[in-house]
Order: sequence, then structure tokens, then C-alpha cells
Amino acid sequence: MSPHETIGTDVAIALAVVKTLVFVVGSVITYFAFKAYRRTRQRALGYLATGFGLVTVGLGVAGLSYELLEVHLAVGVLLESVLVLIGFLVIAYSLYVQ
Repeated sequence: MSPHETIGTDVAIALAVVKTLVFVVGSVITYFAFKAYRRTRQRALGYLATGFGLVTVGLGVAGLSYELLEVHLAVGVLLESVLVLIGFLVIAYSLYVQ
């Protein structure tokens, strides 16, 4: 079986479940970081919440763009990777900012 062939239904379902759980957990982390920012008004926590939000959204972009917008999967994965990279850069900056 070639790696470019269609994946089985079981793998597709498992992928959808895992991506959904990642989105839920990432959303919860983003919510708590934003809540901490609103409580303390510390700029670093605002950046942290933004970074986690970008990573969370980025992790769902490839599949959603492929399924809903009919974008080529490679383009969706590239967009996902760019958003995750930007999110991680913002998180790193949030840890650097005083």
C-alpha cells in the first residue's frame, strides 16, 4: 500500500476524534490563559493566550480546509504549520516579556 493511498475509515475516525480532543483541550488552555490575563492584565499572559489560540486554530486548519473548502491537503498542512509556528513564536515571546 502506497503512503499516498486513501486511509481507512478507522484511521479517519481516530484522526477526527484526536483532532477534536486537541481542539477542546487547546481551547480550554486558551480560555484559562485569557482569563488569567483579564484578571491580572499582565501583557505576557495576553501573549500566552494568543499563542495558544493560534496553535489551537492552526492544528485544525488542515483537515477543515481540506474537507470544507476543498483546498489541497498539502496547502492545508502548510497553513496549519505556519499558524502553529506563529503561535509557538508568540508563546516563546510571552515567556520572554516581563
